[in-house]
Amino acid sequence: MGSKIRVLLAEDHRTVREGVRLLLGAQPDMEVVGEAGDGRAALRLAKELAPDLVLMDVSMPELNGLRATELLHEQCPGVRVVALTRHTDKAYMQQLLQAGAAGYVLKLSDPGVLLQAVRAVAAGGNYLDPAITGKALSGYFGRKAGGASVAEVYLSDRESEVLRLIALGYSNKEIAARLDLSVKTVEAHKANAMRKLDMHSRIDIVRYAMLRGWLDET
Repeated sequence: MGSKIRVLLAEDHRTVREGVRLLLGAQPDMEVVGEAGDGRAALRLAKELAPDLVLMDVSMPELNGLRATELLHEQCPGVRVVALTRHTDKAYMQQLLQAGAAGYVLKLSDPGVLLQAVRAVAAGGNYLDPAITGKALSGYFGRKAGGASVAEVYLSDRESEVLRLIALGYSNKEIAARLDLSVKTVEAHKANAMRKLDMHSRIDIVRYAMLRGWLDET
């Protein structure tokens, strides 16, 4: 067998990190070359260590996994990312994939799923946890960013702005006044954005806004 898959672990819960480190360390074809407890440390270590792959928790302090993945994709394009998360929401997954992640694995899944993901992504492929793979993702992979399959879930600036204001607690009427739009147009933007991201409630919008960091900016 050739050289081992060099993995950087980015996870803020020490117990989870320890468990994953032991799991990967027990594999003959993998080695953990570094560990980070937050997104900024993950980015710094990825630059220093140049691992093959970063196993990236989504909910981390300093810089969340989405932001860290976006920056890593820009600054270290040779380093691949597998998102490791408890979030089953399709909106989370779609955002991580758009940000440049090549894999998405649920923490609740069998350890074998994580090992499959690491091997698939390190070999240049993509991997989605079977527990959340569905028709919403058909055609998601196999095209470069900017292809039609990815563009389908991109939000327009207006749609993003409407979702952000909803998450901040504004009513449709207040949003219409702020953006100089009709209430009907605001409702249309909201409906389009929710359909694209497979959202069903205001809670989904707030979660999404938190992931995007929109609520930190206020």
